[in-house]
Amino acid sequence: MGIKSFQGSRKQQNAAAPIALKVRDYMTTSLITFKPEQSVQEVVEALIKNKISGGPVVNDRQELVGIISEGDCLKQLSESRYYNMPLEHDNVEKRMARDVETIDGNMDVFDAANKFLKSKRRRFPIVENGKLVGQISQKDILKAALQLKGQNWNSTVKSSS
Repeated sequence: MGIKSFQGSRKQQNAAAPIALKVRDYMTTSLITFKPEQSVQEVVEALIKNKISGGPVVNDRQELVGIISEGDCLKQLSESRYYNMPLEHDNVEKRMARDVETIDGNMDVFDAANKFLKSKRRRFPIVENGKLVGQISQKDILKAALQLKGQNWNSTVKSSS
């Protein structure tokens, strides 16, 4: 006599369709931006008031020209004290990082998470047609992951047919 299965008949399980989680669905579009001609003091005040750690720098055409962070402002504070130069004499253009790495709004959020881990950055701007359209932060990626709670984590699984 053969071995009987005590599990009973199994229902055919349909794999849930992969959920495409794109950066554009979680990016922040209401941004606090800075202008190259603004004083570093104005930036420091805005960072503190808005409880943010940095922001994109745009020109009059909303084109991304740099990023300024708390660290950039701290460098200026340190140097201004050392050289006895008032804070208001320095502007964003002199202190901002110009080589800005951006991220594609169509990128999968999990690929974006890997990019965050490899780059050690806290935020990435999203540019479309030369204009700043948003920004994604590490916190935005965490929010996306929370929405997947209990669902298929691997959003890039391809069905084998």
